[in-house]
Amino acid sequence: MAVLKVIEVLANSDKSWEQAAKNAIEHASKSVKNIRSVYINEQSASVNDGKIDEYRVNVKITFEVK
Repeated sequence: MAVLKVIEVLANSDKSWEQAAKNAIEHASKSVKNIRSVYINEQSASVNDGKIDEYRVNVKITFEVK
């Protein structure tokens, strides 16, 4: 049996929601080990002059506590 913990992370990217999710994992993995999964909880974007200029994600990251 494994003990799992979930944290919530907000991340952004100027390229895509997928890149924003990757940024969240890369940043979290600097201090959290044994990451098992990521759940995209929410997506949003900011708009400037009629175009998306920043993609944002709210993700839940699950990792194993050892």
